[in-house]
Amino acid sequence: MSQKLRAVAITVSDRCARGEQEDRSGQALVELLREMNAEIVYTEIVADDLEPLAQKLIFYAERDDVNLVVTTGGTGVAPRDNTPEATRRAIEREVPGMAEAMRMETLKQTPTAMISRGVCGVRSGALIVNLPGSPAGVRECFAVVRPVLPHAVALITGLPHDQAG
Repeated sequence: MSQKLRAVAITVSDRCARGEQEDRSGQALVELLREMNAEIVYTEIVADDLEPLAQKLIFYAERDDVNLVVTTGGTGVAPRDNTPEATRRAIEREVPGMAEAMRMETLKQTPTAMISRGVCGVRSGALIVNLPGSPAGVRECFAVVRPVLPHAVALITGLPHDQAG
């Protein structure tokens, strides 16, 4: 008996936050979450600023009506890519296998997957997952973690292993 996913989708992009570029990766993420029948609690576009992003992640992860926070963008090696550092500041426990699985699987399709620095972890009763900032990257990485999201969230929110689906 897995728990209903109640998700926040955060796009991390300076250009999207300034209105200079359409947020296609966030749109792709919301579509994928809806396909899983996740409730979209909130969507937001934020700039690649480390401390404000860390505070947003903490804020959403600690809400009672949220059990999944997914980011798109800011996971590369550019100077303004701060999502992994913000996520590490926010999480209490890392879930490295999820990020490793995304990199391993997507590396089969694109060599740039090896420079993705996305992080996954837990804070309070929520799972936080970092995805790349392109629609294709979102779709490819989400496909890797999608099968375990309901089970992971159920465990994080306190369901016993044998009831977590």
